[in-house]
Amino acid sequence: MKTIMTKMKWSYAVVALLLLANSCAVKKSAEPGSPEIIGKKWQLIEVEGNPVAEKVNGKMPYLELDTTGRYTANGGCNGIGGTYEMKKNNGIEFSRGMSTMMACMDMSAEQGLQNLFEKADRYRMENDLLVFAQGNGAPLAIFKQVSNKNSALEGTWELDYVMDPKGNSFDQLYPGRKPTLVFEKGIARVSGNNSCNNFSGSVTIENHHIRFAPLAMTKMACPGDGERVFMQSLEKVTIFDVQDDVLHFIMDDIAIMRFKKK
Repeated sequence: MKTIMTKMKWSYAVVALLLLANSCAVKKSAEPGSPEIIGKKWQLIEVEGNPVAEKVNGKMPYLELDTTGRYTANGGCNGIGGTYEMKKNNGIEFSRGMSTMMACMDMSAEQGLQNLFEKADRYRMENDLLVFAQGNGAPLAIFKQVSNKNSALEGTWELDYVMDPKGNSFDQLYPGRKPTLVFEKGIARVSGNNSCNNFSGSVTIENHHIRFAPLAMTKMACPGDGERVFMQSLEKVTIFDVQDDVLHFIMDDIAIMRFKKK
């Protein structure tokens, strides 16, 4: 009888431990991010105590955290990307990814963002402002929310840069006609010319994520690799960014196409 009671006690203990472990596992997996800061575009307005102009080198400095754990940013010069991870108690950790390599007249905001991604481990909301800091220290950067309006895409865009894996220059790819891309009103369909053939089809946009459906295309034969490079690049695009009259298409953290508004 004593042996049976002992086994029962051990059984109850095991069950209790399993329930406790499952409870902890559920709690850990349910640890939420912060919907109030994710999926929105944030304009940089202050870095390390210094105000930041609305436009730096003609561009708005910003940060955007998407729902997949990736972020995109710009300090008024280069596009910056990487990953982030939400922690408990408003903690956050950034990991740097790829960035473009341009040199601009004013690099102060960009340097402030780079410092933010290296040091920030906490965030908080103060009167609708997003504040990042290291521990309980002074703010490293402060942002305000801006609206993400897909309507900025509407209209006709002309390609002026594409990354060719084979190393051909833009002028070699497009010695004559440059490719164009037209987003129709409502941004449900897209059309254009790839320097040779006309194309059209549907496009899916959510926040700054973009995916082109298979595009219908005319079938003229044209020399060169320009058409191939353009169409294959569109298939790889995952993110877009519009700054004034410039449209960037990004694959992961790499800007692979650039258009100018016509």
